[in-house]
Amino acid sequence: MFLLDCTLRDGGYYNSWDFSREVIDEYLEAMAAAGVNVVELGLRSLKNSGFKGATAFTTDDFIKSLPIPDGLTVGVMINAAELVGDKPQLEVLEALFPVAAAESPVDLVRIASHVYEFEEALQAVSWLKDKGYQVGFNLMQIADRTEDEVVQLAKLAKEHPLDALYFADSMGSMMPEDVSKIVGWLRTHWQGALGIHTHDNLNLALSNTLRAISEGVTWVDATVTGMGRGPGNARTEELAIEVAELRDKPINLVPLMTIIRKYFKPMQIKYGWGTNPYYFLAGKYGIHPSYIQSMMADARYDEEDLLAVIDYLRDEGGKKFSNATLNNAREFYSSKPQGTWSPSEAFAGREVLLLGSGPGVWQHRDTLERYIKENKPLVVAMNTQTDIDARLIDYRIACQPVRLLADVETHAALPQPLITPYTMLPNALKSQLAKKEIKDFGICVKSDMFAFGDNYCTVPSSLVACYALATITSGKATKIWLAGFDGYGADDPRAIEMKKVLRLYKESSDLPITAITPTTYNLSTQSIYAM
Repeated sequence: MFLLDCTLRDGGYYNSWDFSREVIDEYLEAMAAAGVNVVELGLRSLKNSGFKGATAFTTDDFIKSLPIPDGLTVGVMINAAELVGDKPQLEVLEALFPVAAAESPVDLVRIASHVYEFEEALQAVSWLKDKGYQVGFNLMQIADRTEDEVVQLAKLAKEHPLDALYFADSMGSMMPEDVSKIVGWLRTHWQGALGIHTHDNLNLALSNTLRAISEGVTWVDATVTGMGRGPGNARTEELAIEVAELRDKPINLVPLMTIIRKYFKPMQIKYGWGTNPYYFLAGKYGIHPSYIQSMMADARYDEEDLLAVIDYLRDEGGKKFSNATLNNAREFYSSKPQGTWSPSEAFAGREVLLLGSGPGVWQHRDTLERYIKENKPLVVAMNTQTDIDARLIDYRIACQPVRLLADVETHAALPQPLITPYTMLPNALKSQLAKKEIKDFGICVKSDMFAFGDNYCTVPSSLVACYALATITSGKATKIWLAGFDGYGADDPRAIEMKKVLRLYKESSDLPITAITPTTYNLSTQSIYAM
């Protein structure tokens, strides 16, 4: 039984592989004491963009500087994508491993491979074995493969001198019975050592690992506190106890529990790995956990946004992480704009009060309502704003696809007409709004640009504030009053984004725009109490 800890590799997805030397030194001591056999100290890669710490590259010189305890096998991981890319595989291998294993502190090389990369990447095994390295292969995203596909993968592996063939529950979607099934399929041809790498979306990382052991798997992965991409992995502090019991050998957990208290729990509070309902849903629907990790690290996504994007990815497919796919869920409108309604029918010659979602609307509600009753501006509420008496709202406006997904049932029930790019919406959204009074005003998202057409607008972002300002401007209103545009903290990404939007708008339009409740934005301001 080989217990492999890959904290410094998998955990690096949270801190850019930038672990302090103090953490690494104490970590190594703790691993030896806890009965860990192999420490995968990080990735080894030729890619160098953006700052990453030492364990993103894990060079021989770096490893030689560490106090590696006797008895610990040292491993690194490479991505198969670098072996099957534009450069010849031999050239990449020689750059990654310039010396034989006898001259290197690295004992084990693991290759993380998607199924479609597997056959070509396997060619690297013989080269690495000739250099004296132990070689493992981690097959990713295997849970969705058919029996025939998995059997074929095992047949391919059989032709190469691998030390261990791993399968990874990349999406965290496996149940224990799935583990047994895949082990059985692999065993049709592969009779060598099997390994498993689990993710904890469904709180089953440890259970799945123990099930694999009961099925004859002899290489098992874990990380300290589960630190790893998305919800994380089986926890070393738990799996070490189970493995020690199976071995009937005592271990010393004191150094491990010490580094958890001193370093890893504070990091977990800071970075937030560990399963939660969002990761649970991602595992359930086979969505790559990096989508959840990225959204949770971005203050622009609230609870409704996260759940709506999960629904979007469930339908559109999210097994492979892509920033473009995530941005598409957030932006969506890049095609030719379409619309059938001209906002000049509603806004021409009118003053418009635009209600945002900030607390300023609720805090100054009584005065705002009195102003509306006495002065009768046209009132437009963004999204599902409900802090003002609904009878005083003339229109609602919404466009951001993630928010629309979250709010569509509420919009369908609200009495006001909804201004939205209806023709351009996904069919599922359109069907839910079929009985709603819709004002179909088109939208096109182009970076750094506002333009105001008769039945569509061009905006720099699909934020509803952009769309609302452009719609009212296209409608030839005489003035825009803003309430509930309170703003965010100076370093909040939403504040940075909105400040850019307002700057671009003021450069593109001479329509007067004034905030009448407190705001941190660079806007002309007046007080609702003096109006």
